[in-house]
Amino acid sequence: MKKLYSLLVLLLLVTGIMAGCGSNEAQNNTNEGNTNTEQAENTEDSTFPVTITDALDQEVTIENDPERIVSLIPSNTEILFALGAGEEVVGVSDFANYPEETADIEKVGGMEFNLEKIISLKPDLVLAHGSSAHNSEAGLQQLRDAGIKVVVVNDATSFDEVYNSMEMIGQATGEMEAAETTIRDMEKKLDEVKTKAEAISEDEQKNVFVEVSPAPEIYSPGKNTFMDDMLTMIHAKNVTHDEEGWPKVDQEAIIEANPDVIVTTYGYYTEKPVEQVMSRDGWQDVTAVKEKQVFDVHSDLVTRSGPRLVEGVEELAKAVYPDVFAE
Repeated sequence: MKKLYSLLVLLLLVTGIMAGCGSNEAQNNTNEGNTNTEQAENTEDSTFPVTITDALDQEVTIENDPERIVSLIPSNTEILFALGAGEEVVGVSDFANYPEETADIEKVGGMEFNLEKIISLKPDLVLAHGSSAHNSEAGLQQLRDAGIKVVVVNDATSFDEVYNSMEMIGQATGEMEAAETTIRDMEKKLDEVKTKAEAISEDEQKNVFVEVSPAPEIYSPGKNTFMDDMLTMIHAKNVTHDEEGWPKVDQEAIIEANPDVIVTTYGYYTEKPVEQVMSRDGWQDVTAVKEKQVFDVHSDLVTRSGPRLVEGVEELAKAVYPDVFAE
């Protein structure tokens, strides 16, 4: 009987110890789970605060991940959506037309933004642009005085500067990883274009004239523009390369230059741009007109400093060298 009693006591002790161990293990698991959750939260929040030196050399400190963003120029808007921050965008420029979601977002003005409208949207962050910042500094300062963080993104004129813009916007929105991925994708596609272009010898390079506005006042891109860089990239020669920026050109000078290919970029707002060029008086002996090598490409793809610039390079390449760059 005593033996039986002793066995029962021993069994109870063992059961208690096991239960205690199980309870401790459960508690440890709970504590570990809480620690992991806290670590995940800390990792998620570790991006902020972040301090950015913007295009005006101003240091802007963003304390928390912005939840409401206003973009004052279409290129910034396209970058935001490409980086996955589109859902936070509550206001865009009147000229924003891509992606299609921008059609349903509040418009805050064009070259001159609507200050009251922007403030009414209660943004955490406003992304301005170096191309217009100096002309709107007073308005930007009013936004700062209202407690809104303003980051002025650089006015990019090269692919490297576009990458810098993406990195700045990636920092400001906590989307740095997405920015780096987007940049790598762009670089990879550009490398593919450059590799194909290597097949074009110097003797085979075509002279190309690009029109960014129709007659009577014709403008064309010179050096330090995306269009000029793109033509160089695909081994084509820009007939207005010696000019700076976006010069107004004389028709007689273009006729004398006798380009092999003519590219227009205004078909989205002007009807039949190719037909306009083909029917111009005095242009009938220009090689591009005689051989019907006149094409229109979408302006946004070749001038807007965003992720779609690579598409612009590809479209331009196919227009100038269809045999080399055909799919």
